[in-house]
Amino acid sequence: MKLPGKTIERLSQYRRMLLNCLNTGKTHIYSHELANMLNLTAVQVRRDIMLMGYSTSQKKGYDIHELIKVIGTILDTRKGQNVAVIGVGNFGRAITGYFMGKRSKLNIVATFDTDPQKINTVISGVHCHPVQRLPELIKELNINIAILTVPPDNAVGVAESLVIAGIKGILNLTSVPLNISGNVYLEDYDMITSIEKVAYFVKKNNSVS
Repeated sequence: MKLPGKTIERLSQYRRMLLNCLNTGKTHIYSHELANMLNLTAVQVRRDIMLMGYSTSQKKGYDIHELIKVIGTILDTRKGQNVAVIGVGNFGRAITGYFMGKRSKLNIVATFDTDPQKINTVISGVHCHPVQRLPELIKELNINIAILTVPPDNAVGVAESLVIAGIKGILNLTSVPLNISGNVYLEDYDMITSIEKVAYFVKKNNSVS
């Protein structure tokens, strides 16, 4: 089953909220409760859950344990996937530290950089390798996904090297849009665009001139 990107984003958000609920001792949840947590409609939540093939006849709502499990069958692979962070400046270090341990099926197994002072150090429990070893280690460590946090001037060249090395998916956190060829899934995330979007709505909602 191949779902639209926006649906996958919402499923990830649902799981995050459900895990938080589980930590508070909550065992069941209604669609309208989950919708309110994410500023969605209950209709949208129910549609997404039905699309996964899950339903409930219980009057007390969805079983949170079961719903998390079903979402996992959609988002995760059975064995999990290995991830590398390319570029361990302040942003790359923060991403590595934040992500570690968040998802059992996505494992950051290596970081890469060109700075001799960072190479062969351990960052948040992950070894940092020279970028020159990318092709070798992507195969050796079975890395499928790369998170790109290199300086903008290096983004295109590094991305091309990742594609040649056999990477299957790239999360681009640089400010440079990428044009990736081949069977590689690319997700561009531009923080400036996101902040400008927030600023626009603050302007409209508060009449900021």
